[in-house]
Amino acid sequence: MEAYPFTVGLIRVITLEREEDRDCHGRLIMEYFPELRVISRCIPDQPEGVHSPETEALAAPKIVALAKELREEGADMILVSCAADPAVEDIRTLGIPAMGAGECTAAVAGRYGKRVAVLGITPDAPSAFERLLGEGLIDASMPDGIRSTLDLQTPEGRQSAVDKAAWQKAQGAQVIALACTGMATIGLAPVLEKELGLPVIDPVLCEGLFAKLEMLRRDLYR
Repeated sequence: MEAYPFTVGLIRVITLEREEDRDCHGRLIMEYFPELRVISRCIPDQPEGVHSPETEALAAPKIVALAKELREEGADMILVSCAADPAVEDIRTLGIPAMGAGECTAAVAGRYGKRVAVLGITPDAPSAFERLLGEGLIDASMPDGIRSTLDLQTPEGRQSAVDKAAWQKAQGAQVIALACTGMATIGLAPVLEKELGLPVIDPVLCEGLFAKLEMLRRDLYR
């Protein structure tokens, strides 16, 4: 990796063949945080990504292996771009700062309202949301007909996500936290904000925010 003020190694937990698709989360982060350089990598042999305990367990050693590679190549921090935060704790034992999309999103969501609804691709909220939001987490739901992040990329999948978020608002949600980074890929947050008139927290932008904070922390204590 060439010298840069702060380099982030971003791990996608889905196998993507096209460089354009692999790099989309990194591009989004660099668009809003241009002082960061993001290098993106994908884990192998998981074309449907992580969407269950079984797929998370399968992904974990692959994520750690990529984190080691990125550390050796000069990454200052690792982002695991998945709301389940798979293998994040393991990466931290390598001696490099690491964050997952779930813990980043949960930390930000709690600042926007006392009643948070989580919209993801699993029937339960990822553990970081339960841990950080506590009683403020009023609902965790998945759009009807959605099995993996790939389903969100269809018109039907997008509409199903909009419909479920509207239902969450009707249940009293003051803020919607997106618990799937694939929802950032399709630009769902601004669509929901326009439809619902509620704050909608984008997980990839939250990753970028915490990477910027880590950069500032490092510079402050250098």
